[in-house]
Formats: sequence, structure tokens, C-alpha cells
Amino acid sequence: MMTDTTGPTVRPLRQEDKPQWSSLWTAYLAFYETTRPPEIFDLYFERLLGDDPQDFNALVAEEDGKLLGLTHYVFHRHGWSEENVCYLQDLYADPEVRGTGIGRALIEAVYAAADAAGAPSVYWLTQDFNTQARKLYDRVGVQTPFIKYARR
Repeated sequence: MMTDTTGPTVRPLRQEDKPQWSSLWTAYLAFYETTRPPEIFDLYFERLLGDDPQDFNALVAEEDGKLLGLTHYVFHRHGWSEENVCYLQDLYADPEVRGTGIGRALIEAVYAAADAAGAPSVYWLTQDFNTQARKLYDRVGVQTPFIKYARR
């Protein structure tokens, strides 16, 4: 985790982060051209702070009391392995800090959480037009040949 006292820190999400988290998640959803109703914000935030091991987890990048980025991830079973795998659901860095290492630090913190949980596999999805983030993803991960389909 980033812990340099002169720069951002990556840490778990806290209850008092809700207003700033809501702003970041709103911007994340807007980037992906979608919105969610307020009750989903409340439910998701509750799940992110919960203690159910099958629920989502959240980390944030913070500097001087300001949240600069977030990531949400969940551990789940996989039919092809004995260990759980980790799905990195959401990753977002404020546009003002992109290119400064925030995204990489958040991904590496998820990698560390997965290692600590005994989940050797971490995966995520992105849209093909997310070219800036894909430059980072090409450095910290491997693009797979899978194509996603969804129910009509």
C-alpha cells in the first residue's frame, strides 16, 4: 500500500468517507455513461463496509483528507480452482491525478489483499474505449482473449 507521508495513502474505506466516495463513484459511473439511483449508492456503500466475506471490499487513495481514487473488489469461488479468485469491480482515479500512480497503487493494493486472502487470481473488465486506463492495465496485467456477453 502507498504509505509515503508526503504523498497519497491507500487505505480501507471508512464510514466518514461517504460524501467523497459518492462523488468519486458518481464520476466513475458517468465515465461509463450510466447512473444508479440513490438507494443503490446506500446499499453499495453498506456492502463495502460490511463484514460478509462474500461482499465487496473497498480501498481509497487519500491525500491531505481528500479522496483521489477508489477501488472495489470481491472474492468469489471459481469452478476451475480450489482457491477463491478476486474480481476488481471498480477502479477510478480523479482526472486531476491520473498519470501520478494512483491507479497503479490501488491495483497493487488489491493484489496485496488477494495475496493475503489466498486468492492468486485477480481479474477485471474495462470498456474498449478506456484507452488511458488500458495503458496502465497493459503494464500491470495481461489482456485475456475472453469476450463478455450479457443477457438480452
